[in-house]
Amino acid sequence: MGWPFLGETIGYLRPYSATTIGDFMQDHISRYGKIYKSNLFGEPTIVSADAGLNRYILQNEGRLFECSYPRSIGEILGKWSMLVQVGQMHRDMRMISLNFLSNARLRNQLLSEVEKHTLLVLGSWKEDSVVCAQDEAKKFTFNFMAEHIMSLQPGNPKTEQLKKEYITFMKGVVSAPLNFPGTAYRKALQSRSTILNFIEGKMEERLKEMNGNENDLLGWVLKNSNLSKEQILDLLLSLLFAGHETSSVAIALSIYFLQNCPGAVQQLTEEHLEISRAKKQSGETELNWDDYKKMEFTQCVIGETLRLGNVVRFLHRKAVKDVRYKGYDIPCGWKVLPVISAVHLDPSLFGRSHQFDPWRWQNKQGSPSGKEGSTGTSSTTKSSNNFMPFGGGPRLCAGSELAKLEMAIFIHYLVLNFHWQLAAPDQAFAYPYVDFPNGLPIKIQHRQINHDTRPHS
Repeated sequence: MGWPFLGETIGYLRPYSATTIGDFMQDHISRYGKIYKSNLFGEPTIVSADAGLNRYILQNEGRLFECSYPRSIGEILGKWSMLVQVGQMHRDMRMISLNFLSNARLRNQLLSEVEKHTLLVLGSWKEDSVVCAQDEAKKFTFNFMAEHIMSLQPGNPKTEQLKKEYITFMKGVVSAPLNFPGTAYRKALQSRSTILNFIEGKMEERLKEMNGNENDLLGWVLKNSNLSKEQILDLLLSLLFAGHETSSVAIALSIYFLQNCPGAVQQLTEEHLEISRAKKQSGETELNWDDYKKMEFTQCVIGETLRLGNVVRFLHRKAVKDVRYKGYDIPCGWKVLPVISAVHLDPSLFGRSHQFDPWRWQNKQGSPSGKEGSTGTSSTTKSSNNFMPFGGGPRLCAGSELAKLEMAIFIHYLVLNFHWQLAAPDQAFAYPYVDFPNGLPIKIQHRQINHDTRPHS
C-alpha cells in the first residue's frame, strides 16, 4: 500500500509514454493481477485494469458506485461542476448539455461552426513553415467552444485573454494540490476567479439585454433552466474546460499517429477527395451531415487514435456499498479507479495493441498487414464492449459526438491540403493528462490537388 498518506500516488502519477500503461501499472499487474489494492490520492483504493469490472463499475453508477474526484479538483472546477456532481444535480446538468448538443443541433448548426473554425486555423498555415500542432488544435477547439458557449469571436482581445487564463487554469487542474504562492495550483485558483468574473459579466449583459438569444449555451441556460448563478458559472467554466482540452489533445494525437502511418493518410486522402469532388460537382461548398456520414475510414482513424492515445486514462469512483465482484470484495467507502487505458492497451483484447492500426475497426478483414489480432479484427468494432474512450453508463461523456465531429472535419481539411512531418522529436506523455512536451512541432507543405479545396482565412 506504500507510504502513510502518500501511499503509492507519486509512482502512479509518474510521467510515462502515453501509448503504454507505464512501468508502475505494468509492474503491479504482473505482480498482483488486473485488479489490485493500493493507496492513492490519500485513500485506500481498488485499481482495475479489468474490462469486465470497469464495465460493471460504470453501469452501476448511482447504485453501487459514485463519482469521487479528489477534493483539489472540485476546488478548481467548482462544487457545482458537472464533473464532480452526483445524483439528481448531475442528471439535470447533463440533460442541459445533451439538449444543447442534440443530434439536430449537431447537424443543423454545429457542423458548419466546426468547419468555420477549422478553416480559420488551417488557413493561417504558411508553406514550409513549422507549426506547433498541439497549440493549433487548442486554438481551434477553444475558439469553437468560446463562440458556442458565450458567442465570443476568435481573435477578439477578450477571447485571447480568456484563452491565456484557461492555459494557466488547465495546468493547475492536473497539478499537485499545493496552495502556496507560485505553485500551479495557486495560479489556477486565481485564473478560476478571473474566468468566473468574465463569465459573470457576460451573464449580467445578457440579463440586461433580455433579447432571448439562445444561439449559445449561456443564453439557452438563462432561458431554459432553473440553475442558480453559481451553478451556471461552474457549469460554463467546466464545459469550456472539458470541451476544448480533451478534443484538442485527441486531434494532436491523430496528427502524431498519422505522420507515422502513410497507408492511413493515403486511404483518408482518397476518402476525402471523393467527398470533395462530389461537392464540387454539385456546386456546394460547405460540408453537410451526409458528407460527414461518408467519412467511414475517418471514423476508424478516430477510434484508433482514442484507443491508442487514451485522452482520459482512468476515472475516479467510490463504492457506496460493500460490493462483491467475481470473488473480490470492495469495501464501502473505498476509492475505485477503472483504468480505461489498461483495457485499450491489453493485447488479449486488442491484437497488436501498441500499434496504430485503424483497419482493426473495419467490419471486414482489412488490416494492411494481412494479420489478425488474437480476437480478430471483426470483433474489435466500434460496438466493442471493451472500447470506452468516453466512459460509459449514466456518466457517458455528453460531448462524445461533438468530439468525433470536430476530429473528422479537422482531418478532412488537413489531409486534403497538407503534407506534414515532425520538425523535431516529440511524443505523447501521460502526466497522467496527455501532453506533448515540445508541443508537437510539424513542418507543413501544401498538397497539390486537382481542384481547389484549399482552406481560406
